Amino acid sequence: MGNFSHQMRVSSALLKRLQSHQRAIAAVNVDGSRSFTTTEGHRPTIVHKRSLDILHDPWFNKGTAFSMTERDRLDLRGLLPPNVMSSEQQIERFIYTPTVGLVCQKYSGLFRRPRGMYFSAEDRGEMMSMVYNWPADQVDMIVVTDGSRILGLGDLGVQGIGIAIGKLDLYVAAAGINPQRVLPVMIDVGTNNEKLLEDPLYLGLQEHRLDGEEYISVIDEFMEAVFTRWPHVIVQFEDFQSKWAFKLLQRYRNEYRMFNDDVQGTAGVALAGLLGAVRAQGRPMIDFPKMKIVVAGAGSKLISHWDSDYSAGIGVLNAARKTMARMLGDTDIAFESARSQFWVVDANGLITEARENIDPDARPFARKVKEIERQGLTEGAKLVEVVSQVKPDVLLGLSAVGGLFSKEVLEALKGSTSTRPAIFAMSNPTKNAECTPEEAFSIVGDNIIFGSGSPFNNVDLGNGHVGHSNQANNMFLFPGIGLGTLLSGSKVVSDGMLQAAAECLAAYMTEEEVLQGIIYPSISRIRDITKEVAAAVIKEAIEEDLAEGYREIDARELQKLNEDEIRTYVMNNMWSPEYPTLVYKRD
Repeated sequence: MGNFSHQMRVSSALLKRLQSHQRAIAAVNVDGSRSFTTTEGHRPTIVHKRSLDILHDPWFNKGTAFSMTERDRLDLRGLLPPNVMSSEQQIERFIYTPTVGLVCQKYSGLFRRPRGMYFSAEDRGEMMSMVYNWPADQVDMIVVTDGSRILGLGDLGVQGIGIAIGKLDLYVAAAGINPQRVLPVMIDVGTNNEKLLEDPLYLGLQEHRLDGEEYISVIDEFMEAVFTRWPHVIVQFEDFQSKWAFKLLQRYRNEYRMFNDDVQGTAGVALAGLLGAVRAQGRPMIDFPKMKIVVAGAGSKLISHWDSDYSAGIGVLNAARKTMARMLGDTDIAFESARSQFWVVDANGLITEARENIDPDARPFARKVKEIERQGLTEGAKLVEVVSQVKPDVLLGLSAVGGLFSKEVLEALKGSTSTRPAIFAMSNPTKNAECTPEEAFSIVGDNIIFGSGSPFNNVDLGNGHVGHSNQANNMFLFPGIGLGTLLSGSKVVSDGMLQAAAECLAAYMTEEEVLQGIIYPSISRIRDITKEVAAAVIKEAIEEDLAEGYREIDARELQKLNEDEIRTYVMNNMWSPEYPTLVYKRD
């Protein structure tokens, strides 16, 4: 929760830095009535509304920023406080309190007006017509959730739409997606939250969640409906429970323009951190396949007391393995070789092929028995034993078990063969982090690389030295992945595009920064980061012959662009939020 809340707090501040390309002109209708034309992206929009109708319309309402001329001509004088505020002043007054998580928890009581669309189990057979109830003819980005796993709060049912709204706010702030072309969606298939089932104010279906083929049929119908009306839309799946996250991703990813942020976005930003750790050791990223990585978590979704985000954990492992294989030549032999760089430990210890009932997704990472015997290990070896014997370059925490990297485990890491071992305590929220940066630096040493899923302060190491705490924030990647996919016109989000995004983020930091232990940038640079990531995604889509173009630029023209021209193309298509003048005052 801390990760997403931090994203949202900083996103409003980003708006200060954005410059607008919008202009406005006045127009007179044939019947003599006056309406006003503004630019929405590149298309003019006639404003026929007046008075409270404008103030109730989020597409045109500027609130206290309406000039006195606009207030007079649009019948707004007296409906607003007299002081005219600039957008910058409005941003200064804006406070994101306290978290999206709390809003989701209280959503039924806070609901005042609809924001987005709701498709429920009771709408089966009606979704194809329902999508035409949304007023926008063009939608570029949809974020959809079923409310089953909202942040760290569990099943919030229909109230989970708050996460879709919040993520799209970040798309607007970071990627410049036009806010008139985004759509938050809630798919309500019921809830297993007994408190909500008994709450008379709950706005969703008060029945237990659909499961199996019934559940899949609802999601199938939704996907077919939205892509029928908006064939070029991108759908980001958000906060689906692990049970369905992988299944739905595999079901749709080769047919639709979609991705799952929890699986692929989290994996990408973690992969960028791992690649950054290679650079911080003074080595080229191509050395990544030589890294020895001990992973705590992601081994079994059946273990309740290691309640890891299973889908995200397996996603990280798969992404890292594919990247290693790609660097080794992208062959079957390379893929098998990459497997040998991982030691996965779950609540039952080290996972080997001798383990019974290994989950199919974790099976590729099970160690061969003869291999581990040569290393002095056995099936079920404890984490501290594995770290002691393997002497890894990286200790990666995906367990959601706070304090798992105990003093004994961190002491064992001091024996690492790496000149600069890396510790990634990736679990959210803060209380679930496997260790704190203070613990890591004080026990292992000042020269480590530290990354986390939750935000932590840097550590004062004394004598003017700082131990940098790097937050692996999905916001570094998902806006650029979405924007790059949109502008490339690719019909799928390929593994290559996702890897290009991660490698771009890993390469974003300067050599001086990474040698200081800084492997992720400041969120204050998010627009520039997003531009670079989007350009990398477009470039990869072109190389994979997936790009089909966007609007006036077709695939052939895209292929002619060099890297600088691709960046310019991205910048020119990023929406900038500044109020257009609706009425000009005649001098």
